[in-house]
Amino acid sequence: MSVIDIKIPSPGESITEVEIGSWLKSDGDFVQVDETICEIESDKATLPLIAENSGKLKIILNEGDTAGVGDVACTIDTSGTSTENIKTDNSAAQKSNLKESSSESSKSIDSSLSAESSISQHSIPYTDGHPSPAAKKMMAESAVSNLSGSGPGGRVTKQDIQQHLSNVPESSSSTPETEKHADSQLFSGSRNIKRERMSRLRRKLAERLVSVKNETAMLTTFNEVDMSAIVELRSQCKDAFMQKHNVKLGYMSLFTKACTEALEMFPAVNARIDGNEIVFHDYVDMGIAVSAPKGLMVPVVRNAESLSLAQIEIEIARLAQRARENILSIDEMEGGTFSITNGGVFGSMLSTPIINPPQSAILGMHNIVERPMAVDGKIEIRPLMFVALSYDHRIIDGQQSVSFLVKVKENLENPARMLLS
Repeated sequence: MSVIDIKIPSPGESITEVEIGSWLKSDGDFVQVDETICEIESDKATLPLIAENSGKLKIILNEGDTAGVGDVACTIDTSGTSTENIKTDNSAAQKSNLKESSSESSKSIDSSLSAESSISQHSIPYTDGHPSPAAKKMMAESAVSNLSGSGPGGRVTKQDIQQHLSNVPESSSSTPETEKHADSQLFSGSRNIKRERMSRLRRKLAERLVSVKNETAMLTTFNEVDMSAIVELRSQCKDAFMQKHNVKLGYMSLFTKACTEALEMFPAVNARIDGNEIVFHDYVDMGIAVSAPKGLMVPVVRNAESLSLAQIEIEIARLAQRARENILSIDEMEGGTFSITNGGVFGSMLSTPIINPPQSAILGMHNIVERPMAVDGKIEIRPLMFVALSYDHRIIDGQQSVSFLVKVKENLENPARMLLS
């Protein structure tokens, strides 16, 4: 017998403990080499556990168990039967079970016939008032008792019950108990509840969100952006952009570029607090909030200030796909200096996004809605978007936050320059 230990891999240098999320295979299953057999949850991501060999699986750590890096999660018996043998054994077992079931059924039928024959030969006479099976059922449903029968030997028949009910007033045909039961059935509804284990990632996210509210002086400033120029630009350039770069020109790349240029002017918005020091960055690692099956994730576009719109779109698409597949690495989510979240894709009109620590600011995008706007003394209908900047007031002053958001607004309302650059 050859048994291989499958150990918990290291998700990252700073992580020493993980949690078993869910097993994708059952104990005793035959697994193939390189097959994903389990999902492991760390504080920052969900990672796959891969079968290193083919063989029979033996689960050691159960769902919800906490384990350290290097602990044995399961074993694989590589000398176990192959998939083909398992199928053959299962087929033989099914045939054997079918044969046994058929034999048992035959015996059961013979026994039933024998019993019926015995009953017919030694039938029990009905005494006065004894109902037939059909009449007994009707009596129970109608709450009728002590009824004389007209059948042989005083047997109560179905016709006796029907005759009795036809002579009873309709109001008295149901008892208070049956009326109460009918009312409860009429007004009853589903009252089921469901409990679901909170994933380690979700618990960690909850802790971080609470800590941000408690440990930072978070404020939010708002502005509105006339999206007419961007809408027109995307309409005119989307086909050529797609043909040249094989990726769609979206709003996120334009917002990313608008923010990177504004961050160069207001470096405090791109900084963070480390103890008694302020750490400034001469680069922008842009965190892009992505909704994934396991919860909100914020992968990072590295050196976004040096990328073109096409490069930003390609990188965002790659990271978003990996997030949806739950295969983002820790390195792809660490080290952001500023973040953008787009609640507009879900229909949000306005919100106050929460800072992603240790960053000091985050920009919230929202849906684009046609609204009346004063333009050169006239009312015009324009596609407008509300934007929100949440920031840590300990490091970013009100003047800096407002000026930063105004600069972002100016960049977005003049997107042709960003596209040309």
